Amino acid sequence: MHEAPDIETASGDYAKRFAGPVGAWMLQVQESIVLELLTDAAKASILDVGGGHGQLAIPMCARGFSVTVHGSDPVCAERIQAQLHKGGCRFLTGNILEMPVEDRAYDIVLCFRLLTHCDEWQDLTRELCRLAKHRIIIDYPTSQSVNSIAPALFSAKKRLEGNTRTWRSFTHAEVEKAFVENGFTLSSLQKQFFLPMALHRALRFAPLSRVLEGVCRGLGLTKAYGSPVIAEFIRT
Repeated sequence: MHEAPDIETASGDYAKRFAGPVGAWMLQVQESIVLELLTDAAKASILDVGGGHGQLAIPMCARGFSVTVHGSDPVCAERIQAQLHKGGCRFLTGNILEMPVEDRAYDIVLCFRLLTHCDEWQDLTRELCRLAKHRIIIDYPTSQSVNSIAPALFSAKKRLEGNTRTWRSFTHAEVEKAFVENGFTLSSLQKQFFLPMALHRALRFAPLSRVLEGVCRGLGLTKAYGSPVIAEFIRT
């Protein structure tokens, strides 16, 4: 079985979704949470599965982390060419469901913008758990948020964003169950935004988005119903 949703995610067209101040702000929120989780991992080996979009590989390389990016195809390396040329990171290609990597080869495995677009997400989860020696950090949209009405609004979202793909929203319980079945336990669950990211893109005004999300976070709405989720799992 072969899936390659990261080819789209690593493309320049996909990167346009995060262009401009609003996109930069959304990526900064994601980056801050992940780097906080990696505070004690300065010497760890990190595999970023499907990370050719560079959203995390580039800032991690800039901070001196030892990063390897895995992509389904050589084209997935286009956006991280500068880091590869400088020797800041390495790149592997292969089937994301059967990666050419030994068991527990990396201290930490990351997987962002991928689980939600993978039909065989449980097989991908099993593969992430096979490769990680200690920790796995992923993101996923949850149906336990405003995303619960997303399917009804997909047409409007596509008109607004242009290159939106179909995606899967998860319950927290089904994601945790998949990792527990493969020897990992939930360590951290952090939610990025209460309001839909599509709404922030429509507003096109990062300062207003910061204020709105700050209010929602202060009221406890983000903690209760935020999405996407960044989850960290530890090998038991």
